[in-house]
This record gives sequence, structure tokens and C-alpha cells, in this order.
Amino acid sequence: MYNFSYFKEKDRQAVVDFMEEYPFAFLTGSHLTGTQVATQIPLLIEERQGELFLQGHIMRNTDHYKAFVENPHALVVFTGPNTYVSASWYSNPQIGSTWNYMSVHIHGQIKFMPDADLIRLMKKMTLHFEKGNTQSPTVYDNLPDGFLKKMMPAIAGFEIRVDRLENVFKLSQNRDEKSYQTIISKLEQQGGGSSLIAAEMQKRKAELFPAGIEWDENKFDS
Repeated sequence: MYNFSYFKEKDRQAVVDFMEEYPFAFLTGSHLTGTQVATQIPLLIEERQGELFLQGHIMRNTDHYKAFVENPHALVVFTGPNTYVSASWYSNPQIGSTWNYMSVHIHGQIKFMPDADLIRLMKKMTLHFEKGNTQSPTVYDNLPDGFLKKMMPAIAGFEIRVDRLENVFKLSQNRDEKSYQTIISKLEQQGGGSSLIAAEMQKRKAELFPAGIEWDENKFDS
């Protein structure tokens, strides 16, 4: 990852909240031969006794399922909004432009679930993404038996205990206050994902530029 301390989110709960807000993650691994595999899937995040766990399911008849049976080591990547940031918005524009983004990397090992646990997962997952609506026809308990008998054997539920968590919340923390505010204004004007990045930057402005403290560019590596 982009390993600069000032691009790291230090609030653990803020990182977990980010993962929950953007749960459609890249699950990547490799066969023992080194052939890589990847898929994108929605994931649930649970905390138990201070440890984080990811839960989800994948289709059995796929290259990624077969790879994880051989080699359980997994990398999960959560990504959120991202946007181009033009150096023309800086107080000193004679440097390179950049890209602002937010990303969390999870390292751990996949453990596939027995059937009973898969059923519990599907009940929990369908209800979660239906926002607790027990009357929805697509939550597990309301699905037809014929559909479940056909589909459930085709999927494999899994859990990953988070062994290592890394993040990059690259939000122009290394720019001076005038540049920082200009970037926010420009991104707000663009709308879409750019405005979401602007909102994240706005949240951090008071902490980055506390009143009465002079900004020091020498504390940044780039």
C-alpha cells in the first residue's frame, strides 16, 4: 500500500464504518501454482472479542473457490469513492497532479463453513442487505423451498479472521490549508464521487489545520 503515515486513518472505528459503507469488496487469492484469482462480492463485518471477521459466500463451481480450497490465504480489498486532483488547484501548481481515494486491505485465511452455518449466514446476510425488512420476498426465510434446494448446494459460505488490516485514506492531507480548501470546492462542483471525497476532506479539515497553529510542510515526505 501507499505507506505514508499522514494518509493513514488512525480511528479504527472509522475504518470499520468505511468497510460497512462499501461492502462490495475484491476477494483475491491464488492457486498453489501461483495462478491468481479474484472476484467481487458483498461481505458482512463482525467484531467478536476485539477481533474482526469477514463473512460471505462464493459459487462452488468457480476458479476462485478451487483456489481457496488449495490455498486459504486471502487478500480482501474494500474501495470507496476516488477522484482526480489537479495540481492547478494548489497554491504551488508546479508539481504533479494526483488521485485521492480511500482503500482498506484485509489479510487473512478463508475458512469454509458447514451447511448449518451457511444457512445462518444467508439468513443474516439477506436480512442485512434488505435493511431488516422481514416481509421482503427475497430474505432467506421467505424464499421458496425449491429455490433453496437448488441454490444452496451451489454456494460455499466462508469466514475470514482479520490477521492484518491496512488502510490508505489519501485525502490531500499533505497540502496547505488554502490548497486543501480549493480542492474541496473544486470537487464539490464536480459532484458524484468527487463530492463524496470532498465531504471526507471537510470532516478532517479542523484536525489538519487547528486554529492558531502554523502549517508545516516539512513534516510531509511528498
